[in-house]
Amino acid sequence: MHAETQPPGGGERSWGHLRHGSDIGVWGRGRTLEEAFERAGVALCAVMTEPSRVEPREAVAVCCEAPDVEVLFSDWLNALVYEMAARRMLFSRFEVHLADGRLEGRAWGEPVDVARHEPAVEVKAATLTGLRVKREEDGGWYAQCVVDV
Repeated sequence: MHAETQPPGGGERSWGHLRHGSDIGVWGRGRTLEEAFERAGVALCAVMTEPSRVEPREAVAVCCEAPDVEVLFSDWLNALVYEMAARRMLFSRFEVHLADGRLEGRAWGEPVDVARHEPAVEVKAATLTGLRVKREEDGGWYAQCVVDV
């Protein structure tokens, strides 16, 4: 698991991890809900490897739909877990667009190179444990949940 980072330019966007028993919590914070989801995607991948080691060579489309924003967040992370496992890839860059309970996004990454990426653990799924998506006092957004490793 890799440490919380602050993206270039600092500001309100960030991502990180939460300790949770034998599993790991991931969170993202952004000026918009979309940014919070994108940053949580980085946190998810940082459970497996250092994101700066993953080159954003290939784009993969990810779409999901849910009745509320919290379930949509969990579905987004699960879609990323599925795409990484099915394609044997790791991602490092994300783009999310939200409208009417539907997420359309893209994740950029490359095939796993064990020697270079040194994957630490496999994320099996995002869970509903600790699931929370909220607007913060400063107007930004925060999203978190526990992932099963």
